[in-house]
Amino acid sequence: MMTAKHRILEAGVERIHVVEQGSGPLVLLVHGFPESWYSWRRQLPVLAAAGYRAVALDVRGYGRSSKPQDPAAYRMLDLISDNVSVVRALGESSAVIIGHDWGATIAAQSALVEPEVFRAVGLLSVPYSPPGGPRPSEVFAGMGGGQEFYVSYFQRPGRAEAEIEPNVRGWLAGFYSALSADTMAAADASDPHFIAQGGTLRERFPTGALPSWLTQDDLDFYAAEFERTGFTGALNRYRNMDRDWEDLATYAGSPIKQPSLFLGGTRDASTMWLSDAIDAYPQTLPNLTGSHLLDCGHWIQQERPDDVNRLLVEFLDSL
Repeated sequence: MMTAKHRILEAGVERIHVVEQGSGPLVLLVHGFPESWYSWRRQLPVLAAAGYRAVALDVRGYGRSSKPQDPAAYRMLDLISDNVSVVRALGESSAVIIGHDWGATIAAQSALVEPEVFRAVGLLSVPYSPPGGPRPSEVFAGMGGGQEFYVSYFQRPGRAEAEIEPNVRGWLAGFYSALSADTMAAADASDPHFIAQGGTLRERFPTGALPSWLTQDDLDFYAAEFERTGFTGALNRYRNMDRDWEDLATYAGSPIKQPSLFLGGTRDASTMWLSDAIDAYPQTLPNLTGSHLLDCGHWIQQERPDDVNRLLVEFLDSL
């Protein structure tokens, strides 16, 4: 088996770090918040063994990829451009793109905007919702009643960083635990997606044992990456949601017509809150090959790697 290879690719004006394993049709793996290429560590060797060239990247702002200073440099159109540039820098003309969390939204909108490059799309944890609708900041501001939704909390530069960066490892452990099926709080506990007035996210994180999928070494890896980079690049994704809404207005209501796959967790708030988006798949993903809900939380490819790997290989083989 070919071992995984790290590379820094020139992607337009930016540099994108990728980890590559295997040979065959290209499969681009895009992580979410707050993660890195490493969240695909259990998929890379399996996809490679199945005959695919699996490439997991560090999204702009993360890991060893470029971290532009301008918050506007993290708009969706720039991330789509990065993905196209990665495909071309790898010497390919097309790829299947698969994303988790924010990576699912990046993957979906890459497929929407660049259908000639991204010939199929797999979405993990966050369902596809076409661009359009009300301005995102107004939607998020209206959630939570007297509490603040975490996306709104992330908007102001420096605010969330001040909570997270004094203890990156502890914050990550709590955040990962809060959204994992085996460590999340009981249903009647305070929701960790919301912040009390004047409070922090951390106050609602569980403490104690790590989730079963997360070893101390895994946590060390993630923490070391964010200790080195800080969190601003990662958080800037949230700070561009209104800008993306404007940029993608011409795609309002548009379906993704390529073959697609959705995998979600039965105990993941993203899947539950966006159940209407899943119900709309006959219109929004007309070439959906499968939609599967697994018994897990938000970190689906790490919580349920064997099932995710089987479903991804079946999807890729069907193409």
